Amino acid sequence: MDLKSKHAAPVLTDPVPVSKSRLGISSLLSYSSPGAAFPSGLYLTIPRKKPVPGKLDDVRAAGWLDAMKASSPPRKKLTKDFNIEITSEDNDVAYSSWMIKYPSALTSFENIMNYAKGKRIALFLDYDGTLSPIVDDPDRAFMSNAMRIAVRDAAEYFPTAIISGRSRDMVYEFVGLTELYYAGSHGMDIMGPVRDLACADDHPNCIRSTDKQGKEVNLFQPASEFLPMIDEVFRTLVENTKGIKGTKVENHKFCASVHYRNVDEKNWPAVAQCVHDVLKDYPRLRLTHGRKVLEVRPVIDWDKGKAVEFLLESLGLGNSEDVLPIYVGDDRTDEDAFKVLREGQRGYGILVSSVPKESNAFYSLRDPSEVMDFLKLLVEWKKSKKGKGAL
Repeated sequence: MDLKSKHAAPVLTDPVPVSKSRLGISSLLSYSSPGAAFPSGLYLTIPRKKPVPGKLDDVRAAGWLDAMKASSPPRKKLTKDFNIEITSEDNDVAYSSWMIKYPSALTSFENIMNYAKGKRIALFLDYDGTLSPIVDDPDRAFMSNAMRIAVRDAAEYFPTAIISGRSRDMVYEFVGLTELYYAGSHGMDIMGPVRDLACADDHPNCIRSTDKQGKEVNLFQPASEFLPMIDEVFRTLVENTKGIKGTKVENHKFCASVHYRNVDEKNWPAVAQCVHDVLKDYPRLRLTHGRKVLEVRPVIDWDKGKAVEFLLESLGLGNSEDVLPIYVGDDRTDEDAFKVLREGQRGYGILVSSVPKESNAFYSLRDPSEVMDFLKLLVEWKKSKKGKGAL
């Protein structure tokens, strides 16, 4: 899944190991200013090379176009007369075969709960494509009231966090539940209650603040020094892509997203080239791919997997063998969290997908409606355990 380029644009490499402090973040917090030397373990080494002449050759050689197509599977076609999906027999067979490796979390629920006996479940959820459907306009990716109730009920019984690529403020506005923990910008902006989120007051990247209800909270922002740079890149991307019909650029505080969902596929190379031309002047920023979106993020050893680890540690659940983290997500960026849970044999990743694709997840769900069913099953299971006197 890593994207490697021979050109001047930022590239993704294997993350540098982070030192094992209590929160696993000591090496991430040792810098204080933009001019400070980069400590090892925080930034990834990115060689600066001259770009290869020839416009679209840059993004083709870098593999951007292939990655854009790979991360943007086509939607299933609908009939004109009936709102019914037409799925070929071959596709059904392929998906059924794929589910042998990634079985449904619904049909496997009993197996999951057998493993959860005697353990405390911690729940982590992506937003887009997981709690809400993927839509053409990102500003209208609303979750249903039924889903909101399901998430609220789950949070009543389990520590629950939403980890999204959106800005923390935006995802909080969409969800509107005060019972949750929120991590925006792929985990680079984490908010939690002071009573739970362990965060030293003198920490350079952890600050005391208040939420929209005036409640005191802690904010952890390991990439805070990048804010001016992201703002600058966002404005440049807006200006440089305004001539490409259908392009939408969003500022998610610690990352900038360029959506091409509504761009004619023949113009995808132009979108990629615009982003490439901007990023080649910012060696401390990198590109990642999502569902029909190019995301510009700081070159820092931090992702959704690190956010899961941080939240677990902050809640006092990090090194406990009686904790079962469950992460539900649909996007490539969620793979970092799936990988953390799989490699450490700590919990389960659940991939939300209606098409076969390789993943570090253990289980699968087809779409947000199945996610809601899974959350309801979790709540029913917990209620039944409480009814029997088990905690």
